[in-house]
Amino acid sequence: MLTRSNRQAGEARLRYLDADVQVLAPGDFVVCAVTGRKIPLQALRYWSVDLQEAYWDAAAAGTRMIPAQG
Repeated sequence: MLTRSNRQAGEARLRYLDADVQVLAPGDFVVCAVTGRKIPLQALRYWSVDLQEAYWDAAAAGTRMIPAQG
């Protein structure tokens, strides 16, 4: 999965898969699509395969998955 060796500082580019991620460009973090917070790669737990986005936590993921009701 993700290891510390040969990682570059900065934002990583990932391909989000069903139960894993593929590193396209190394880095230390990705940005949450909802909150804009930097997510350290070792803390990344929530993402969308369909939208190819990362989320800070379950609440952020839920916000993104449920369409706004107006």
